[in-house]
Amino acid sequence: MNRRRTPSESPSPTARPRRRLPSWLPLDPYMLALLATVGLAALLPASGTAADVAGGASTGAVALLFFLYGARLSTREAVAGLKSWRLHLTVLACTFLVFPLLGLATRGLVPFVLTPELYSGLLFLCLVPSTIQSSIAFTSMARGNVPAAICAGSFSSIAGIVVTPLLAALLLGGGANGFSPDSLLRIVAQLLLPFVAGQLLRRWVGGFLARHRALLGRVDRGSILLVVYTAFSQGMVAGIWNQVTPGRLGALFAVEVVLLAAMLTISWYGARRLGFDRADRVAIQFAGSKKSLAAGLPMASVLFGAEASLAVMPLMLFHMLQLLVCAVIAKRRALDPLPEHPPHDGVLPDEREPAEPHMAKPRTARTAEA
Repeated sequence: MNRRRTPSESPSPTARPRRRLPSWLPLDPYMLALLATVGLAALLPASGTAADVAGGASTGAVALLFFLYGARLSTREAVAGLKSWRLHLTVLACTFLVFPLLGLATRGLVPFVLTPELYSGLLFLCLVPSTIQSSIAFTSMARGNVPAAICAGSFSSIAGIVVTPLLAALLLGGGANGFSPDSLLRIVAQLLLPFVAGQLLRRWVGGFLARHRALLGRVDRGSILLVVYTAFSQGMVAGIWNQVTPGRLGALFAVEVVLLAAMLTISWYGARRLGFDRADRVAIQFAGSKKSLAAGLPMASVLFGAEASLAVMPLMLFHMLQLLVCAVIAKRRALDPLPEHPPHDGVLPDEREPAEPHMAKPRTARTAEA
């Protein structure tokens, strides 16, 4: 039996680098699947009867997606998370106040840098709620307040179902990019009602969902891929992509680099200014600086209709960018020395002197990184 254990132990060193690759590369396997779906829609777009079938399937997939969101969210955990209300309000302010203000500031780049269509997509990106999974993963990697990241991401997703359409109606206008007041009704029917139904039925279906997380994760991602295929197929049939040049896409990416850098800086130093300790600041930075591709794609398909492909392009680019940058930051934050005692007298953990001399060196690395 010892001989069989030896080979099983040998692959372990090679398994570790595989876990590190997604955190350093801008493209994870699911992002590659999204890009492949875009390529499929470009080569074989759904049209005619096939487009009607794909549109109906996409509508059902979106409703199923938000039903599962509602059924998975524990009401008890959400209520318990209200204890950190200052942290959650800070994240919500970053997501639905600071982000939209920065998005509005990019209006001056039209038409010299961004086309009006790309600007609308960029502004919609700024209205989308925060992520849950990646915020938790990066907060855990950086040794931050993971329970707070869970609750903050959940609250942001819930609020986004209502706040994002309202902000879109206010900032994008009634006639921009196919958006109309009727879209609010579609949001309620396709997103809010399934979410509420999931919450109401959680008592009976919650156990089943907990036992089949892996399978339901594939359903989630498959639903989003279907939404992407339908949206980009409509864009190809309508000829929308003829309006965008590679230079414009490169300019959009550069603008998003500046946008992400601004939000990472504001969320980190703003939380420090508000008196949060290091663990809470990590959660605020990662939850307050990211946008949810899973929530944004279905909303865009409902709000923008045939022009959803251009609307979601800024969101897809930002998703790729935030994974790359936040992975690097999380690894650097993990090197920060942690305080041995809880903070007191209003002194932040990062401002305390390390308890041991050998910890002084990482302190300078942290300062340079900040």
